[in-house]
Amino acid sequence: MERRKIYPYNPKLTQVARNLRNNSTLSEVLLWNQLKGKKMLGYDFHRQKPILNYVMDFFCHELELAIEIDGNSHDLGYKIQLDIQMQKEIEGLGISFLRFADGDVKFDISNVLRSIEGWILDFEEKKNTPLTPLKRGIHSSNII
Repeated sequence: MERRKIYPYNPKLTQVARNLRNNSTLSEVLLWNQLKGKKMLGYDFHRQKPILNYVMDFFCHELELAIEIDGNSHDLGYKIQLDIQMQKEIEGLGISFLRFADGDVKFDISNVLRSIEGWILDFEEKKNTPLTPLKRGIHSSNII
């Protein structure tokens, strides 16, 4: 079994993440209800996960996937720049990002869920790509 990758985080964010979990937005609650308990294709998601100096809305270790919900504060110019910087740093750790607008989660969650499912299915397809005989450990001397 492969060991789970540990991502660096600022320990000061542990309490911040706990506070965010206890004071979730409506869109976070709506999406969390669809992700928790391995409801999303059997994958284990966590909410308000500290990574580096940021707190991800949702995170799945196995998929190395962060999901962020962008609310009204994300529309502000300075916030967009902070989001871009955060995403670059997180992606630098090998983590992929999906972003959804707050309104899309509230009013069109079925398409948000389809987008997440589609991303996961693409991930699984890439992960399970058939290996060539040489990559599987079958050497040309073993092939008749």
